[in-house]
Amino acid sequence: MGKPGPDGHSNGAEQIAVRARDAGFEVIYRGIRLTPDQIVSAAVAEDVDLVGVSILSGSHMELVPDVIEGLKAQGAGDIPVIVGGIIPESDAAKLREMGVAAVFTPKDFGLNEIMGRFLDIIRDNRGLPALETTDA
Repeated sequence: MGKPGPDGHSNGAEQIAVRARDAGFEVIYRGIRLTPDQIVSAAVAEDVDLVGVSILSGSHMELVPDVIEGLKAQGAGDIPVIVGGIIPESDAAKLREMGVAAVFTPKDFGLNEIMGRFLDIIRDNRGLPALETTDA
């Protein structure tokens, strides 16, 4: 989980990181105001299955491509990238066109559903079938 950019609002990123840890994911969260290079470096060093980028500063169209390109340059372009923040739908569509696996905005507040999406993205990236769920 990376929080690049100048904004200091980390509540959403931290809620996602805590819920992911509670759901059984190993979470690497190095704090706020990271550079794209720092996010890439951590992702490569920790051999992650998914990179989450949280941006509220409006700089998603500048910073996310840097993360994607940085991963490719490090031979880790196959790691899925997800983005969360206040992102207009038109920008979300452009980010997905760039290869972002999913974009989450404040309207996506169901933490359990978000964790399920993370798992689906990781399984899909590894060529594994989606898990079947049963309603309780």
